[in-house]
Amino acid sequence: MLLTVQGAEVWCDTGDQDFDPTRPTVVFIHGALNDHSVWTAQSRHFAAQGYGVLALDLPGHGQSAGPAKTSVPAMAEWLLALLDAAGVQQAALVGHSMGSLIALETAGTAPRRVSHLAMIGTAFPMRVADTLLEMARNDEPRAIGMVAKWSHTPGHASLDELRELMLRLAQQNPEHLLHTDLVACNSYDHGGVAAKALRCPALIIFGAGDVMTPPNAARSLIDDIVHAHTLTLEGGHALMAEQSGPIIAALANFIGNR
Repeated sequence: MLLTVQGAEVWCDTGDQDFDPTRPTVVFIHGALNDHSVWTAQSRHFAAQGYGVLALDLPGHGQSAGPAKTSVPAMAEWLLALLDAAGVQQAALVGHSMGSLIALETAGTAPRRVSHLAMIGTAFPMRVADTLLEMARNDEPRAIGMVAKWSHTPGHASLDELRELMLRLAQQNPEHLLHTDLVACNSYDHGGVAAKALRCPALIIFGAGDVMTPPNAARSLIDDIVHAHTLTLEGGHALMAEQSGPIIAALANFIGNR
């Protein structure tokens, strides 16, 4: 489904169902140099269960026009504009990695617009090593290979799929998109304020083997969120691929029973 947001075209996957903004809506927000396709299993499940689904491509990513936003607050402002364009008054937000920060900032900025907040593979602060930032700017294919490797437990079949996706997205947008996204994560400093402003239930899902955002890196968020629930699954950073079924079950229980 194409929407116009802040004057530019935006693509949202609706889970192979017609989107109806009067239904309870779930918005899926991808991470750095990803697109809506990382949520395919989850978006199709929720759409089949009667939810309105918006698995979006952030500006400059996938099928959404650029330029890419350069900060988490700018992406959160854009996300609220997307909800307006789709006619959605309130939604459950599900974000992965950078997308989890966008979801957090949105829920903290406009708490009445968010019914549930789920953060997968999150951390705050989400520090990125200087060496990776430099590599993303000067040798993006190598940086992509490293991020894809670090996002999976050793030998997992979806590693090659993620690397190919990231390389394809980088070719579509030559403006060092991985570097732009990683800088946005690294510079985001509003997480504590946003966490304290939440008014909805929050679920934080960790990968026990996540080396990108290890479980202890979100401890400050858990302490600041009044209604925080946590879950740890076996797997790495790319939990939607490595633990697709358990992620669906956890999200369905969290969103459907509250």
